Amino acid sequence: MIKIGEVLILELKYSDKSEKYKCKLVERKGSNLYIDYPINLETKKTAFLLDGTQLKVTFIAADGSVYLFESEVLGRVKLKIPMMVISYPGNEHLMKVQRRQFVRIETSVDIAVHPLRDEFTPFVSVTEDISAGGAAIIAGKSCSLKANRQIHTYFVLPMQNGESHFLKLKSKVIRISEICNGKSLISVQFLDVSPQDRQLLLRFCFDRQLAMKKKGLEI
Repeated sequence: MIKIGEVLILELKYSDKSEKYKCKLVERKGSNLYIDYPINLETKKTAFLLDGTQLKVTFIAADGSVYLFESEVLGRVKLKIPMMVISYPGNEHLMKVQRRQFVRIETSVDIAVHPLRDEFTPFVSVTEDISAGGAAIIAGKSCSLKANRQIHTYFVLPMQNGESHFLKLKSKVIRISEICNGKSLISVQFLDVSPQDRQLLLRFCFDRQLAMKKKGLEI
């Protein structure tokens, strides 16, 4: 299930802090995973976790599903590069993270909405919120979209470090709700998301979450 080169997100199991760390799986030997030194997603600094530290680890499988497992820091080795060794409980102990568990961030992101064919006129707008599983898009009252229709959505994801990423995702309209000022809110679910794109969405949500915390905003 878990493969060499997989990006892993580490979180301390017993901690009041919500710090998350990013690393890559370099090698695997039985139930031992060899990872490069994790980087704190907020500070961008290398983290030195003590032996015995209990972890929650998430990764994205080839089919785009997100999995969680519990792990422990076992030690450090230096082969071609310095690496940390953590435990892997086996595929039978993986827990699949449901889409509703993705963190939904209230943030305005530029988006273009296009039909798969020519069912409606393309339009540009912004999101009300976004997660790694879907988004809510603000649209005019005259919007001709309907529930269950599949569309193409194009996002611009600006990161705090100045980078911007452009993402094209096939999406499905889940529902359309009327909101104030004659506007509608289109809730969409992302379909057939690649592991790379899912990781980018997760990274963007973490990035915005950290920025909000720095500003003292509730998430």
